[in-house]
Amino acid sequence: MAVIKLSESKVQFIKGVCKSFNNEGGEVINVLHKVQGEFGYLSAEVQELVAKELNIPVAKVYGIVSFYSFFTMTPKGLHPISVCLGTACYVRGAEKVLDELKRQLGIQVGGTTPDGKFSLNCLRCVAACGLAPVLMVGDKVYGSMTPDKVKEVLAEYND
Repeated sequence: MAVIKLSESKVQFIKGVCKSFNNEGGEVINVLHKVQGEFGYLSAEVQELVAKELNIPVAKVYGIVSFYSFFTMTPKGLHPISVCLGTACYVRGAEKVLDELKRQLGIQVGGTTPDGKFSLNCLRCVAACGLAPVLMVGDKVYGSMTPDKVKEVLAEYND
């Protein structure tokens, strides 16, 4: 088992969350949800400690984290970008917008820029089909996107 390299305050937080759910293995999703809400992602060390505290195999925790798209094992950027690849967005050119974002940010889907400013992901529908193609930066929706508009959207977040 790997050595857990978490700060004492993080260890105590995780132990507290587990205890609040009576250290029951059946509560693992609730525990992971609360821990990710605090730290932003679920590192291998965090998963190991949760497994230990709930007395369940690390493989079970990892299986849950890797199965549910809500959970992430990598830190998100300060400004998480999501590109809709639902049908309406896709047929109106969302893939070209995504390609331009990857080019300008220098990262792939699921990645975070080295400075931690941006992360890039895809989603299936934001229920804004009339504005297709759509991308979101945090909770802000940008509609009628084109590859040419990517630079100006990113400029809004470059200090």
